[in-house]
Amino acid sequence: MARQGDDKSPDFFLVSNGILRYCGLQPTISWRLSMKLLEVNTQTCNQDGICAAVCPARLIHFRKYEYPTPIREAEELCVRCGHCVAACPTGSLTHREIPVEQCPPVEKDLLLSARHCEHFLRSRRSIRVYKDKPVSREDVARLIEIARYAPSGHNSQCAQWLVLDNRDELKKLSGIVVDWMRWILDNMPEMGLLFHMDRAVQGWESGINVILRNAPAVIVTHAEKDNWSATSTCTIAMAYLELAAPSMGLGCCWAGYFTAAATTFPPMQEALSLPEGHECFGSMMVGYPKFSYHRLPTRKPPPITWR
Repeated sequence: MARQGDDKSPDFFLVSNGILRYCGLQPTISWRLSMKLLEVNTQTCNQDGICAAVCPARLIHFRKYEYPTPIREAEELCVRCGHCVAACPTGSLTHREIPVEQCPPVEKDLLLSARHCEHFLRSRRSIRVYKDKPVSREDVARLIEIARYAPSGHNSQCAQWLVLDNRDELKKLSGIVVDWMRWILDNMPEMGLLFHMDRAVQGWESGINVILRNAPAVIVTHAEKDNWSATSTCTIAMAYLELAAPSMGLGCCWAGYFTAAATTFPPMQEALSLPEGHECFGSMMVGYPKFSYHRLPTRKPPPITWR
């Protein structure tokens, strides 16, 4: 194999067909181990093997006192999760599609203590009364930007988003949900009564919108309906979005009636006009809370079975 570089450039170890090949080393010059998918800075790598240990698919080969290398099938099997880059304590490993330079370090001062975490999660409230104030698209985009870091099956990151912030359209969609409720009450009355659809319809007819609660925006997450990971991926991403909202002065509430109609009622599906083959996997009302909450309500004890 030809020597890489000239007298003014570093030399390399190259991986070809999974085999390390030495191409010469110039002392005192920083050099790197170049790979198809991964690159290791051998000047800073401490050869601890952490990257190999945390790889979910075991795609990194490591032996003590050697540098990590990808296995032959790594290109095909890697799910691009970034574990190898994130776990390296010296920042010596970079991934072609996840450059270490683009991965900010964890700021320990910003991590939650156990007490802070519990308080944060317990103080979460479903917001159903909103100020008559629009939510900027910049703030919604920021929420979705945070939500995209939620875990997803096989790191599919398959969630896509539809943001509805036109008041007239939201009112129209609420009316379609009410039509769905009327159909349920006529054809499946037990289910309709179980979910209090009769009261929701009565409220709508008297000018009270319990479908979307006059929220200024609704965020819908959708994905290909045949994607096996879509349900969990979209649900977890939406949960991330809801938990992030209070940090921006916003409040959320899961739009359960809206989601149910979006997944079962053809007129609603037509109105949403999602991409072909996609399905709604969750919807969230978003707005500025009109009221504050000052206590942490109790919950019933969790039933736990230990084995």
